[in-house]
Amino acid sequence: MNFINNYKEKYTVKRICKVLKLPRSTYYEALIRVPSKRELETEHFREKLQEKFEDSNKCYGTIKLQGKLEFSGVPCSGKRIQRHMKALSIYSLVVKKYKSYSTKNSVPKKENILDRDFNWTDINQKCCTDVTYINFLKEGCTYLASVMDLYSRRIVVYAYGNHMAAELSVKAVENTCLNVTNLNGIILHSDLGIQCTIKEFKKIIADKGLIHDLSHKGNPCIESFHLILKKEEYVHKYPNLEYAQRVIFEFIESWYNRKRIHGALNYMTTVEFENLRKAT
Repeated sequence: MNFINNYKEKYTVKRICKVLKLPRSTYYEALIRVPSKRELETEHFREKLQEKFEDSNKCYGTIKLQGKLEFSGVPCSGKRIQRHMKALSIYSLVVKKYKSYSTKNSVPKKENILDRDFNWTDINQKCCTDVTYINFLKEGCTYLASVMDLYSRRIVVYAYGNHMAAELSVKAVENTCLNVTNLNGIILHSDLGIQCTIKEFKKIIADKGLIHDLSHKGNPCIESFHLILKKEEYVHKYPNLEYAQRVIFEFIESWYNRKRIHGALNYMTTVEFENLRKAT
């Protein structure tokens, strides 16, 4: 139908139908045919599905799309979403599950306060930090140090650049006071990476009144965030450092903290989850 309508000004309908081996009666019948109620419902559902998928930067899968659709008043099942996603040829980005690895760095033995308990009952009580690397063809190796609130999974602060990872870790903790007025007594969890065990890092921890918690295994929450960033933002396609700085800022501040829903937060954004806690 659409093909014929697009070319009927240039060619006759008779000629187009002959080339397509399509009876003209079929074409004219389709012109006056009224879509059924089911077809209209399907079209409406696919429009809503496509809209939610586009709003998610094309990264949401079945479960999160179901949550967004039901929240907007469109009841649906996971199988229905899968069926229509296949029909629309839309596919979510899948982040490989994080597997932690222990380190053999020799550091003084410290009490593991959290003991792998990464859930908490309030904001600004438990945080975690880690560093990941981002490689560019032109810039070489760059680093991103992030600090996450374990209650809401919000990225409290981050530091990014082509400096040494240890320097960025110190800078990230220094900048935490810009978003959190009182750091005294907050537990900051990290692995035993060299950037978290140098004396400069220990000093800034002590100066800010933070309680440093170390463990051999990394923190799956912050590691998951770094994987999501790399997967959903196509880090390997960043042409240079300046462009990456802008995109990472937009991803964290505009998307991850404010719009991206999280399964661990009952499919709310980090800001919505924190505002709900503040309201109670």
